[in-house]
Amino acid sequence: MSNCGGSHETDCSEVLAEVWLFLDQECDQQRRALLSRHLDECAPCLAEYGIDEKLKALLASKCGGEHAPDGLRDRLRHQIRHAVLEQAEVTLERGPDGTTVEVRTTRIERLG
Repeated sequence: MSNCGGSHETDCSEVLAEVWLFLDQECDQQRRALLSRHLDECAPCLAEYGIDEKLKALLASKCGGEHAPDGLRDRLRHQIRHAVLEQAEVTLERGPDGTTVEVRTTRIERLG
């Protein structure tokens, strides 16, 4: 079940938490294909993806001439990723056995 009310292989909150990773091509091919399938099926997520894509293009056009130092860029990327995952209630735990992902979802019902 997803937040849009449709039935998807991947929950909307999980997809939206990873939109920037998808836009930056920072996820592996298998994950990218899964997210792409969801975006093809889910109009609300596709709309959010479109907004984020335009924001990324705007930022690139306005801030594209200068490059931030690697340390600053890495810290910002980490903070943004943490904030997005926290907002989507996604927990990542890295351990010796690999990475564990936990997604807490809230069902939203639309009346009318």
